[in-house]
Amino acid sequence: MDIIKGSKVFVKEHENINQALRRFKKKVEESGILDTLRKKEFYEKPTTERKRKKGAAKARWRKQLRSQQLPPKLF
Repeated sequence: MDIIKGSKVFVKEHENINQALRRFKKKVEESGILDTLRKKEFYEKPTTERKRKKGAAKARWRKQLRSQQLPPKLF
C-alpha cells in the first residue's frame, strides 16, 4: 500500500486564509488523493471491477461511434 504524503500550504504574511485554503484544495485535487481514497473506501470484488470497467469501455466506444456517424437527413 502506498504511503500518501500530506500536501502542505504555507500561509504567506499578508494572505487571506481563504486564498491559502483555495491553494490547498487545488493541490489536493491535482495530487489525486481524494480519488484514491474514494476508490479504496469500500472493497470491490474483482469480477465487479472488471464488469464496471468493461461497461465504461463499451460506453466510450458507443460515444466514439456516435461522433463519427453522419447526421440524419433533414428534408
